[in-house]
Amino acid sequence: MPTTVGAIGIGIMGEPMARNLLRAEFTVFVHSRTRATTDRLCGEGAQWRDSAAVLARSCEFIISMVNDSPDVEAVYLAENGVCAGLSRGALCIDMSTVSPDTARKVARAVEACGGRFLDAPVSGGKTGAEAGKLSIMVGGDAADVARAKPIFDALGKATVHCGPVGNGQLTKLCNQILCGLNLLAVSEAIVFAKQVGLDPKVMLEAVRGGAAASWALDNLGTRMLTGDFAPMFMIDLQQKDLRITLEAALARRVPLPGTALVSQLLAANQAAGEGREGTQALIKTIERLAAMNR
Repeated sequence: MPTTVGAIGIGIMGEPMARNLLRAEFTVFVHSRTRATTDRLCGEGAQWRDSAAVLARSCEFIISMVNDSPDVEAVYLAENGVCAGLSRGALCIDMSTVSPDTARKVARAVEACGGRFLDAPVSGGKTGAEAGKLSIMVGGDAADVARAKPIFDALGKATVHCGPVGNGQLTKLCNQILCGLNLLAVSEAIVFAKQVGLDPKVMLEAVRGGAAASWALDNLGTRMLTGDFAPMFMIDLQQKDLRITLEAALARRVPLPGTALVSQLLAANQAAGEGREGTQALIKTIERLAAMNR
């Protein structure tokens, strides 16, 4: 079993993921752009490192969980990035959601330094990260996936090897297409229920046991009804994911009209200053279109 794991990026997802590694009795080193975000973890046994390069020198495994493609490139390729301190044979696992091209670029750089690389984006949001029940979509060599199994087991409930590096990200983009359209469906159903005189709580109870059941219905529907817009996953980050999805689709001439619509509706949330709210705040845009008052 590996003993030393570095965690880079300690945010809504990265903090509970690092905590689950501590609970699984890994030795965990942490680095983030803002040191204060690591204070709780360091109080629980994690060890701070001043840069990604310094962290990499201490670790057999490095996990990154940051916001966007430029952030991943900075983590690995900057002057004090992971590649500057990587030990030969170390396995890097990027669990961010980024461009597949970025994953392949970083993989080449890591391998040129004698390391190994997996792209392993996740689904399940904050609650999945906290419970250690993320779904993990992995791209890379089968031997590296097997080597990382103890780490994935500490973080998730299901790990699927999707093919070579980049395929994890492509699979996550499929996930985001499904999540976005499910989110819109739940929002529209609740607004429709209210407008036609149904009790939306009763409606949700009636439909969640049938063909309309979904993660979005169970986890976001009730939050929409209670006005709980705290982020399980922020609109700004969902928009980043949908941008990457639509760019990849455009490059391959794949029409994604529903995904494009969801992105435009979430852009209305952003225009209203709601970008840092949870994706369930999409219902506010649908309500505004229906001239409803919350």
